[in-house]
Amino acid sequence: MGILEVKGVNKRFGGLQALGDVNLSVAENTVHAIIGPNGAGKSTLLNVLVGKLIPDSGSVMFDGQSVLGRKPHEINQMGISRVFQTPEIFADLSVFENVMIPCFAKRDGAFRMHAIESTHHEKDIAEQAMAILEDVNMADKRDMIASSMSRGDKRRLEMAMCLVQDPRLLLLDEPTAGMARADTENTIQLLKDIRTKRGITMAIIEHDMNVVFSLAERITVLAQGTPLVEDVPEKIKGHPKVREAYLGEAQV
Repeated sequence: MGILEVKGVNKRFGGLQALGDVNLSVAENTVHAIIGPNGAGKSTLLNVLVGKLIPDSGSVMFDGQSVLGRKPHEINQMGISRVFQTPEIFADLSVFENVMIPCFAKRDGAFRMHAIESTHHEKDIAEQAMAILEDVNMADKRDMIASSMSRGDKRRLEMAMCLVQDPRLLLLDEPTAGMARADTENTIQLLKDIRTKRGITMAIIEHDMNVVFSLAERITVLAQGTPLVEDVPEKIKGHPKVREAYLGEAQV
């Protein structure tokens, strides 16, 4: 069994079958990509995985516990973090303050930004925040206001905010969307570094096949809300069903 198990998940929106009998198993300490043409159900599935949507039927288990019906902070406490298509950061705060917020939220269950370094406890958290920033190569940008940074750096900051929560599973929704090629390559390398240093399991939804084939160890292809094929990257590239799903395009 995988650390994440999806069994028989169905979801309809009115007359639209968004997900049809989806089964998915993500092995621990791997990178599993979920791809498919537009309208395949990728985002719907991701929203089910993080508890944002409740399926009409089926189950989603993380490390033996159901994620269905849980609130976002409960999902985080289980060990699941999510990176959104548009980086979710506190634009008016500094890089350091952005990372401090989830540090305090994890420790105290509440956001506290006052007197950050006034106690031994708060000094420990500040040191933890700086260690994370060093891991993602942002220590030299600790005082920058988040809104002033490039999209690539905003994504890097969001990753740091996830990492301070010590996730076991990181869900990434098109982490390179809207990026210049240089930022995309930097993000790929960052994710590789995170995997090497922390061994975090990752499930990625991504349109950029360069990203998918650079990172994924296993790929599930969705088509019209239903898993079409699942295999290792080498066998996905030329699979006839995958070519058909992408409207006959040879490159997927």
